[in-house]
Amino acid sequence: MRERNIVHLDLDTFFVSVERLRDSSLVGKPVVIGGLSDRGVVASCSYEARQYGVHSAMPMKLARNLCDDAIIIRGDSEMYTKYSRLVTDIIAGEAPLYEKASIDEHYIDISGMDRFFGCMQWTHELRQKIIRHTGLPISYGLSVNKTVSKIATGEAKPNGELEVVRSRVIPFLSPLSIRKIPMIGDKTYHLLRSMGIQTVRTLQEMPVEMMEKVLGKNGNEVWRRANGIDAAPVRPYSERKSISTERTFEKDSINVVHMQELLVSMVERLAYDLRKKQKLTACITVKIRYSNFDTHTLQKHIPYTSFDHVLIAAAKELFDRLYKRRILIRLIGVKLSHLVGGVQQLDLFEDTPEMIRLYLALDKLRNRYGKKSIRRAVGISNREKMKEEEDESRPDRTLPEEIEQRASWQAGGSTFKRLWKINRPDYLTGNAS
Repeated sequence: MRERNIVHLDLDTFFVSVERLRDSSLVGKPVVIGGLSDRGVVASCSYEARQYGVHSAMPMKLARNLCDDAIIIRGDSEMYTKYSRLVTDIIAGEAPLYEKASIDEHYIDISGMDRFFGCMQWTHELRQKIIRHTGLPISYGLSVNKTVSKIATGEAKPNGELEVVRSRVIPFLSPLSIRKIPMIGDKTYHLLRSMGIQTVRTLQEMPVEMMEKVLGKNGNEVWRRANGIDAAPVRPYSERKSISTERTFEKDSINVVHMQELLVSMVERLAYDLRKKQKLTACITVKIRYSNFDTHTLQKHIPYTSFDHVLIAAAKELFDRLYKRRILIRLIGVKLSHLVGGVQQLDLFEDTPEMIRLYLALDKLRNRYGKKSIRRAVGISNREKMKEEEDESRPDRTLPEEIEQRASWQAGGSTFKRLWKINRPDYLTGNAS
Protein backbone atom coordinates (compact mmCIF):
# COMPACT_ATOMS: atom_id res chain seq x y z
CA MET A 1 0.00 0.00 0.00
CA ARG A 2 1.25 3.48 -0.90
CA GLU A 3 2.74 5.41 2.01
CA ARG A 4 0.54 8.34 2.95
CA ASN A 5 1.77 11.75 4.04
CA ILE A 6 -0.96 13.82 5.71
CA VAL A 7 -0.50 17.31 7.13
CA HIS A 8 -2.74 18.85 9.78
CA LEU A 9 -2.53 22.65 10.12
CA ASP A 10 -4.09 24.43 13.09
CA LEU A 11 -4.07 28.18 13.76
CA ASP A 12 -2.96 28.75 17.36
CA THR A 13 -5.57 30.46 19.60
CA PHE A 14 -7.02 31.79 16.35
CA PHE A 15 -9.44 34.42 17.67
CA VAL A 16 -6.90 35.77 20.15
CA SER A 17 -4.19 35.90 17.48
CA VAL A 18 -6.39 37.98 15.18
CA GLU A 19 -7.11 40.41 18.02
CA ARG A 20 -3.37 40.71 18.68
CA LEU A 21 -2.81 41.63 15.05
CA ARG A 22 -5.20 44.54 15.56
CA ASP A 23 -3.75 45.50 18.95
CA SER A 24 -0.14 44.48 19.62
CA SER A 25 -0.42 45.58 23.27
CA LEU A 26 -2.35 42.33 23.89
CA VAL A 27 0.73 40.18 23.19
CA GLY A 28 1.90 38.31 26.28
CA LYS A 29 -1.21 39.18 28.28
CA PRO A 30 -4.11 36.93 29.35
CA VAL A 31 -6.83 37.52 26.77
CA VAL A 32 -10.33 36.04 26.79
CA ILE A 33 -12.72 36.26 23.82
CA GLY A 34 -16.45 36.00 24.43
CA GLY A 35 -19.53 37.74 25.76
CA LEU A 36 -18.75 40.75 27.94
CA SER A 37 -21.35 40.17 30.64
CA ASP A 38 -21.20 37.57 33.40
CA ARG A 39 -23.86 35.63 31.48
CA GLY A 40 -21.49 35.28 28.51
CA VAL A 41 -19.38 32.28 27.53
CA VAL A 42 -15.68 31.99 26.71
CA ALA A 43 -15.20 31.38 22.97
CA SER A 44 -11.38 31.39 23.04
CA CYS A 45 -8.53 32.36 25.32
CA SER A 46 -4.78 32.91 25.17
CA TYR A 47 -2.20 30.51 26.57
CA GLU A 48 -1.53 33.06 29.33
CA ALA A 49 -5.18 32.84 30.41
CA ARG A 50 -5.13 29.04 30.24
CA GLN A 51 -2.44 29.00 32.92
CA TYR A 52 -5.14 30.21 35.33
CA GLY A 53 -7.50 27.39 34.35
CA VAL A 54 -9.58 29.36 31.83
CA HIS A 55 -10.80 27.37 28.82
CA SER A 56 -13.31 27.54 25.97
CA ALA A 57 -17.04 27.15 26.74
CA MET A 58 -16.46 28.24 30.36
CA PRO A 59 -18.94 30.76 31.84
CA MET A 60 -17.42 34.24 31.63
CA LYS A 61 -18.13 34.90 35.30
CA LEU A 62 -15.98 31.93 36.30
CA ALA A 63 -13.22 33.01 33.90
CA ARG A 64 -13.15 36.46 35.54
CA ASN A 65 -12.86 34.87 38.98
CA LEU A 66 -10.00 32.60 37.88
CA CYS A 67 -8.06 35.37 36.15
CA ASP A 68 -8.64 38.87 37.52
CA ASP A 69 -6.15 40.39 35.07
CA ALA A 70 -7.77 38.90 31.98
CA ILE A 71 -8.55 41.31 29.15
CA ILE A 72 -12.08 40.47 27.98
CA ILE A 73 -12.84 41.18 24.32
CA ARG A 74 -16.13 40.78 22.51
CA GLY A 75 -15.35 38.73 19.40
CA ASP A 76 -15.62 39.88 15.80
CA SER A 77 -16.87 36.92 13.78
CA GLU A 78 -16.69 38.83 10.50
CA MET A 79 -12.98 39.56 11.01
CA TYR A 80 -12.20 35.96 11.99
CA THR A 81 -14.02 34.67 8.92
CA LYS A 82 -11.98 37.03 6.73
CA TYR A 83 -8.66 35.74 8.11
CA SER A 84 -9.84 32.14 7.85
CA ARG A 85 -10.52 32.64 4.15
CA LEU A 86 -7.13 34.31 3.71
CA VAL A 87 -5.34 31.26 5.13
CA THR A 88 -7.46 28.93 3.00
CA ASP A 89 -6.59 30.92 -0.13
CA ILE A 90 -2.86 30.53 0.58
CA ILE A 91 -3.21 26.78 1.11
CA ALA A 92 -5.35 26.44 -2.02
CA GLY A 93 -2.61 28.09 -4.07
CA GLU A 94 0.05 25.64 -2.89
CA ALA A 95 -1.55 22.31 -1.90
CA PRO A 96 -2.42 19.54 -4.37
CA LEU A 97 -5.31 18.29 -2.20
CA TYR A 98 -6.66 19.94 0.94
CA GLU A 99 -9.65 19.81 3.25
CA LYS A 100 -10.91 22.69 5.34
CA ALA A 101 -11.95 20.88 8.51
CA SER A 102 -13.06 23.98 10.42
CA ILE A 103 -12.57 27.73 10.54
CA ASP A 104 -9.00 27.29 11.84
CA GLU A 105 -8.02 23.75 10.74
CA HIS A 106 -6.92 22.23 7.44
CA TYR A 107 -5.73 18.81 6.29
CA ILE A 108 -3.44 18.39 3.27
CA ASP A 109 -2.61 15.15 1.44
CA ILE A 110 0.92 15.39 0.04
CA SER A 111 1.41 11.66 -0.49
CA GLY A 112 4.08 10.97 -3.12
CA MET A 113 5.62 14.43 -2.84
CA ASP A 114 8.66 13.02 -1.04
CA ARG A 115 9.86 11.60 -4.38
CA PHE A 116 10.32 15.11 -5.71
CA PHE A 117 10.56 17.37 -2.67
CA GLY A 118 10.88 16.63 1.05
CA CYS A 119 7.43 16.58 2.67
CA MET A 120 8.68 18.20 5.86
CA GLN A 121 10.51 20.91 3.92
CA TRP A 122 7.46 21.64 1.74
CA THR A 123 5.16 21.90 4.77
CA HIS A 124 7.65 24.07 6.64
CA GLU A 125 7.77 26.50 3.72
CA LEU A 126 3.97 26.57 3.49
CA ARG A 127 3.73 27.35 7.20
CA GLN A 128 6.27 30.16 6.85
CA LYS A 129 4.33 31.60 3.93
CA ILE A 130 1.11 31.65 5.98
CA ILE A 131 2.87 33.36 8.88
CA ARG A 132 4.53 35.86 6.53
CA HIS A 133 1.33 36.80 4.69
CA THR A 134 -1.11 36.79 7.62
CA GLY A 135 0.98 37.36 10.74
CA LEU A 136 -0.88 34.51 12.43
CA PRO A 137 0.91 31.77 14.42
CA ILE A 138 0.17 28.30 13.09
CA SER A 139 1.28 24.78 14.03
CA TYR A 140 1.31 21.57 12.04
CA GLY A 141 1.77 17.84 12.37
CA LEU A 142 2.93 15.59 9.55
CA SER A 143 2.32 11.86 9.68
CA VAL A 144 0.79 8.82 8.00
CA ASN A 145 -2.90 9.69 8.54
CA LYS A 146 -5.31 12.34 9.78
CA THR A 147 -5.54 11.09 13.37
CA VAL A 148 -1.80 10.94 14.06
CA SER A 149 -1.11 14.24 12.28
CA LYS A 150 -3.81 16.00 14.32
CA ILE A 151 -2.41 14.65 17.59
CA ALA A 152 1.09 15.66 16.44
CA THR A 153 -0.14 19.21 15.86
CA GLY A 154 -1.41 19.33 19.42
CA GLU A 155 2.00 18.26 20.68
CA ALA A 156 3.75 20.82 18.44
CA LYS A 157 1.77 23.77 19.82
CA PRO A 158 2.28 26.59 20.31
CA ASN A 159 3.58 27.77 16.95
CA GLY A 160 5.57 24.62 16.18
CA GLU A 161 5.92 21.74 13.77
CA LEU A 162 6.33 17.99 14.30
CA GLU A 163 6.76 14.98 12.05
CA VAL A 164 5.87 11.44 13.16
CA VAL A 165 7.13 8.82 10.71
CA ARG A 166 5.44 5.42 10.48
CA SER A 167 8.03 3.61 12.61
CA ARG A 168 7.50 6.13 15.42
CA VAL A 169 3.66 6.19 15.46
CA ILE A 170 3.13 3.64 18.29
CA PRO A 171 6.00 4.94 20.48
CA PHE A 172 4.72 8.51 19.91
CA LEU A 173 1.13 7.72 20.90
CA SER A 174 1.76 5.28 23.77
CA PRO A 175 2.68 7.68 26.61
CA LEU A 176 0.02 10.26 25.76
CA SER A 177 -3.16 10.79 27.77
CA ILE A 178 -6.27 9.16 26.31
CA ARG A 179 -7.69 12.71 26.11
CA LYS A 180 -5.41 13.28 23.10
CA ILE A 181 -7.32 10.83 20.91
CA PRO A 182 -9.90 12.57 18.70
CA MET A 183 -13.50 11.45 19.44
CA ILE A 184 -12.79 10.78 23.13
CA GLY A 185 -14.96 13.39 24.85
CA ASP A 186 -15.54 14.05 28.53
CA LYS A 187 -18.07 11.23 28.97
CA THR A 188 -15.87 8.58 27.33
CA TYR A 189 -12.79 9.92 29.12
CA HIS A 190 -14.38 9.62 32.57
CA LEU A 191 -15.69 6.14 31.73
CA LEU A 192 -12.23 4.94 30.72
CA ARG A 193 -10.57 6.62 33.70
CA SER A 194 -13.03 4.87 36.03
CA MET A 195 -11.63 1.64 34.58
CA GLY A 196 -8.10 2.72 35.44
CA ILE A 197 -7.17 3.60 31.84
CA GLN A 198 -5.00 6.70 31.71
CA THR A 199 -2.61 6.44 28.76
CA VAL A 200 -2.99 5.43 25.13
CA ARG A 201 -0.64 2.48 25.75
CA THR A 202 -3.33 0.74 27.82
CA LEU A 203 -5.84 1.09 25.00
CA GLN A 204 -3.30 -0.27 22.52
CA GLU A 205 -2.84 -3.38 24.64
CA MET A 206 -6.55 -4.05 25.20
CA PRO A 207 -8.36 -6.60 22.98
CA VAL A 208 -10.55 -4.81 20.46
CA GLU A 209 -13.49 -7.02 21.54
CA MET A 210 -13.25 -5.60 25.06
CA MET A 211 -13.27 -2.05 23.69
CA GLU A 212 -16.41 -2.80 21.71
CA LYS A 213 -18.05 -4.26 24.81
CA VAL A 214 -17.24 -1.13 26.83
CA LEU A 215 -17.87 1.58 24.21
CA GLY A 216 -20.24 -0.12 21.82
CA LYS A 217 -19.88 0.59 18.11
CA ASN A 218 -17.33 3.35 18.81
CA GLY A 219 -15.03 0.94 20.63
CA ASN A 220 -13.47 -0.42 17.45
CA GLU A 221 -12.77 3.07 16.10
CA VAL A 222 -11.23 4.27 19.38
CA TRP A 223 -8.98 1.18 19.44
CA ARG A 224 -7.91 1.78 15.83
CA ARG A 225 -7.05 5.41 16.49
CA ALA A 226 -5.13 4.49 19.64
CA ASN A 227 -3.05 2.19 17.43
CA GLY A 228 -2.50 4.88 14.82
CA ILE A 229 -4.85 3.32 12.27
CA ASP A 230 -7.01 5.72 10.25
CA ALA A 231 -7.92 5.27 6.59
CA ALA A 232 -10.09 8.41 6.39
CA PRO A 233 -9.26 10.33 3.21
CA VAL A 234 -8.57 14.04 2.92
CA ARG A 235 -11.80 15.23 1.33
CA PRO A 236 -11.30 17.88 -1.36
CA TYR A 237 -12.55 21.24 -0.18
CA SER A 238 -14.61 23.39 -2.48
CA GLU A 239 -16.37 26.68 -1.88
CA ARG A 240 -19.05 25.23 -4.14
CA LYS A 241 -19.98 22.57 -1.57
CA SER A 242 -23.50 23.39 -0.55
CA ILE A 243 -26.93 22.25 0.58
CA SER A 244 -30.04 23.68 -0.98
CA THR A 245 -33.78 23.37 -1.34
CA GLU A 246 -36.35 24.89 -3.64
CA ARG A 247 -40.09 24.82 -4.19
CA THR A 248 -42.02 25.07 -7.44
CA PHE A 249 -45.55 26.38 -6.90
CA GLU A 250 -48.50 24.45 -8.28
CA LYS A 251 -49.81 27.81 -9.43
CA ASP A 252 -47.64 30.86 -10.13
CA SER A 253 -47.97 33.27 -7.22
CA ILE A 254 -47.50 36.86 -6.22
CA ASN A 255 -48.34 36.23 -2.55
CA VAL A 256 -45.29 37.77 -0.84
CA VAL A 257 -46.44 36.78 2.65
CA HIS A 258 -46.72 33.13 1.64
CA MET A 259 -43.29 33.23 -0.03
CA GLN A 260 -41.69 34.71 3.08
CA GLU A 261 -43.31 32.00 5.21
CA LEU A 262 -41.93 29.40 2.83
CA LEU A 263 -38.50 31.04 2.92
CA VAL A 264 -38.43 30.85 6.73
CA SER A 265 -39.44 27.18 6.65
CA MET A 266 -36.78 26.27 4.07
CA VAL A 267 -33.99 28.09 5.90
CA GLU A 268 -35.03 26.54 9.20
CA ARG A 269 -34.77 23.02 7.75
CA LEU A 270 -31.40 23.70 6.09
CA ALA A 271 -29.95 25.23 9.26
CA TYR A 272 -31.04 22.20 11.27
CA ASP A 273 -29.33 19.94 8.72
CA LEU A 274 -26.16 22.01 9.11
CA ARG A 275 -26.12 21.65 12.88
CA LYS A 276 -26.91 17.95 12.66
CA LYS A 277 -23.88 17.44 10.39
CA GLN A 278 -21.79 19.84 12.50
CA LYS A 279 -21.29 22.24 9.62
CA LEU A 280 -21.17 26.02 9.31
CA THR A 281 -21.98 28.15 6.27
CA ALA A 282 -20.45 31.42 5.13
CA CYS A 283 -22.67 32.17 2.13
CA ILE A 284 -26.42 32.19 1.52
CA THR A 285 -28.12 32.43 -1.88
CA VAL A 286 -31.78 33.08 -2.67
CA LYS A 287 -33.21 32.16 -6.07
CA ILE A 288 -36.50 33.11 -7.71
CA ARG A 289 -37.89 32.05 -11.09
CA TYR A 290 -40.60 34.16 -12.67
CA SER A 291 -43.57 32.77 -14.59
CA ASN A 292 -41.76 33.52 -17.86
CA PHE A 293 -38.88 31.29 -16.63
CA ASP A 294 -36.47 34.19 -16.06
CA THR A 295 -34.29 33.07 -13.14
CA HIS A 296 -32.48 35.44 -10.79
CA THR A 297 -30.19 34.74 -7.83
CA LEU A 298 -28.56 36.90 -5.19
CA GLN A 299 -26.02 35.81 -2.61
CA LYS A 300 -24.50 37.25 0.54
CA HIS A 301 -21.27 36.34 2.32
CA ILE A 302 -21.74 36.14 6.07
CA PRO A 303 -19.63 35.15 9.09
CA TYR A 304 -19.66 31.37 9.63
CA THR A 305 -22.90 30.34 11.31
CA SER A 306 -25.55 27.63 11.57
CA PHE A 307 -28.17 29.61 13.48
CA ASP A 308 -31.68 29.97 12.04
CA HIS A 309 -32.22 33.56 13.15
CA VAL A 310 -29.04 34.77 11.43
CA LEU A 311 -29.74 32.92 8.19
CA ILE A 312 -33.45 33.81 8.09
CA ALA A 313 -32.67 37.51 8.40
CA ALA A 314 -30.15 37.25 5.56
CA ALA A 315 -32.59 35.28 3.37
CA LYS A 316 -35.36 37.84 3.87
CA GLU A 317 -32.98 40.67 3.05
CA LEU A 318 -31.91 38.95 -0.18
CA PHE A 319 -35.51 38.21 -1.17
CA ASP A 320 -36.55 41.85 -0.64
CA ARG A 321 -33.63 43.01 -2.80
CA LEU A 322 -34.28 40.36 -5.44
CA TYR A 323 -38.04 40.54 -5.92
CA LYS A 324 -38.51 43.92 -7.58
CA ARG A 325 -40.57 43.14 -10.70
CA ARG A 326 -43.78 42.26 -8.86
CA ILE A 327 -44.82 39.69 -11.42
CA LEU A 328 -45.88 36.08 -10.83
CA ILE A 329 -43.25 33.76 -9.35
CA ARG A 330 -42.97 30.12 -10.35
CA LEU A 331 -40.17 28.93 -8.01
CA ILE A 332 -38.27 30.01 -4.92
CA GLY A 333 -35.09 28.45 -3.55
CA VAL A 334 -32.37 28.81 -0.89
CA LYS A 335 -28.78 27.55 -0.93
CA LEU A 336 -26.17 27.52 1.85
CA SER A 337 -22.60 27.21 0.59
CA HIS A 338 -18.94 27.64 1.61
CA LEU A 339 -19.50 24.91 4.19
CA VAL A 340 -16.88 23.94 6.76
CA GLY A 341 -16.93 21.54 9.68
CA GLY A 342 -17.42 22.93 13.16
CA VAL A 343 -19.96 23.65 15.85
CA GLN A 344 -21.47 27.06 16.40
CA GLN A 345 -18.78 28.78 18.42
CA LEU A 346 -18.70 32.22 16.82
CA ASP A 347 -21.99 33.30 18.37
CA LEU A 348 -20.56 32.66 21.82
CA PHE A 349 -19.50 36.30 21.53
CA GLU A 350 -23.11 37.21 22.17
CA ASP A 351 -24.22 37.58 25.77
CA THR A 352 -26.94 35.03 25.07
CA PRO A 353 -26.11 31.55 26.40
CA GLU A 354 -29.90 31.09 26.66
CA MET A 355 -30.09 31.25 22.87
CA ILE A 356 -27.51 28.51 22.49
CA ARG A 357 -29.32 26.34 25.04
CA LEU A 358 -32.59 27.00 23.22
CA TYR A 359 -31.16 25.71 19.95
CA LEU A 360 -29.78 22.64 21.69
CA ALA A 361 -33.20 21.93 23.20
CA LEU A 362 -35.00 22.44 19.87
CA ASP A 363 -32.59 20.17 18.02
CA LYS A 364 -32.96 17.53 20.71
CA LEU A 365 -36.70 17.56 20.06
CA ARG A 366 -36.20 17.30 16.29
CA ASN A 367 -33.66 14.49 16.63
CA ARG A 368 -36.12 12.48 18.69
CA TYR A 369 -39.46 13.26 17.09
CA GLY A 370 -38.57 14.40 13.57
CA LYS A 371 -37.87 17.67 11.77
CA LYS A 372 -41.48 18.84 11.90
CA SER A 373 -41.98 18.21 15.62
CA ILE A 374 -41.18 21.86 16.37
CA ARG A 375 -41.16 24.77 13.96
CA ARG A 376 -41.43 28.53 13.87
CA ALA A 377 -45.09 29.43 13.58
CA VAL A 378 -44.18 32.18 11.11
CA GLY A 379 -42.74 29.49 8.83
CA ILE A 380 -46.01 27.56 8.64
CA SER A 381 -48.28 28.67 5.82
CA ASN A 382 -52.02 29.06 6.23
CA ARG A 383 -52.52 26.06 3.94
CA GLU A 384 -50.35 23.90 6.19
CA LYS A 385 -52.21 25.13 9.27
CA MET A 386 -55.58 24.30 7.68
CA LYS A 387 -54.36 20.83 6.70
CA GLU A 388 -53.09 20.17 10.23
CA GLU A 389 -56.42 21.33 11.69
CA GLU A 390 -58.21 18.90 9.37
CA ASP A 391 -55.90 16.08 10.47
CA GLU A 392 -56.53 16.90 14.11
CA SER A 393 -60.30 16.78 13.62
CA ARG A 394 -60.16 13.17 12.47
CA PRO A 395 -61.12 10.52 15.09
CA ASP A 396 -58.07 8.38 14.36
CA ARG A 397 -55.46 11.09 14.74
CA THR A 398 -52.46 9.97 16.77
CA LEU A 399 -50.75 13.29 17.47
CA PRO A 400 -51.62 14.95 20.79
CA GLU A 401 -53.15 18.40 20.84
CA GLU A 402 -50.73 21.05 19.69
CA ILE A 403 -49.32 23.49 22.13
CA GLU A 404 -47.95 26.92 21.40
CA GLN A 405 -45.11 28.08 23.57
CA ARG A 406 -43.37 31.39 23.54
CA ALA A 407 -39.61 31.17 23.96
CA SER A 408 -37.90 34.43 24.72
CA TRP A 409 -34.36 35.39 25.40
CA GLN A 410 -32.26 38.48 25.83
CA ALA A 411 -29.83 39.46 23.09
CA GLY A 412 -27.97 42.72 22.78
CA GLY A 413 -30.29 44.47 25.21
CA SER A 414 -33.46 43.63 23.26
CA THR A 415 -36.01 40.91 23.90
CA PHE A 416 -36.70 38.61 20.97
CA LYS A 417 -39.72 36.34 21.03
CA ARG A 418 -40.30 33.30 18.90
CA LEU A 419 -43.58 31.47 18.61
CA TRP A 420 -42.88 27.75 18.40
CA LYS A 421 -45.36 25.13 17.25
CA ILE A 422 -44.86 21.97 19.27
CA ASN A 423 -46.44 18.59 18.67
CA ARG A 424 -45.22 17.09 21.96
CA PRO A 425 -46.99 18.50 25.06
CA ASP A 426 -45.40 15.78 27.21
CA TYR A 427 -42.04 17.48 26.62
CA LEU A 428 -43.36 20.71 28.14
CA THR A 429 -45.06 19.06 31.09
CA GLY A 430 -41.98 17.03 31.98
CA ASN A 431 -43.57 13.66 31.21
CA ALA A 432 -41.37 12.86 28.21
CA SER A 433 -39.14 9.86 28.80
